[in-house]
Amino acid sequence: MKLAENYSVLVSFFQNPLFLSALTSFLFAQFIKFVIIITKRIKNSRSELLKVFIWRTGGMPSSHAATVTALTVTVGIREGINSNLFIVSLFISLIVLRDALGVRHSSGVQARTMNMLGRVLSERFQIEYHPVKEILGHRPLEVVVGCFIGFFIAAAYAYL
Repeated sequence: MKLAENYSVLVSFFQNPLFLSALTSFLFAQFIKFVIIITKRIKNSRSELLKVFIWRTGGMPSSHAATVTALTVTVGIREGINSNLFIVSLFISLIVLRDALGVRHSSGVQARTMNMLGRVLSERFQIEYHPVKEILGHRPLEVVVGCFIGFFIAAAYAYL
């Protein structure tokens, strides 16, 4: 009997609109990012393309923004905007969005500068330099588009 109860709990988790809207928003944003990279005709191996689809950070649109917006909108629709859960979700979303715009974007700019300096020093002093990842954060438009994706997917799960 315990196995049937655990299975039921697991099934209800994966059918939860909050989970589904967040996951769908994340995957949809990553899919759009994947399509944009493919259309730029960047030569990548299949494994690199799979990494882009599943786990690439930065770029258009922001999957962070899409995911947290979907969570917050779904909670707001299901629990009400006066609920404690909505307020917690809202502020966590604002922190994530601020991080995506500010801190992570600044880290990307710093990484780009560090890589440029590393290449110059490597050429001048024959030092081996391993570049660091540059695409870390988002531009404002990337975050806004991610928010729109999350909003519309959450609304679709709530009202359709």
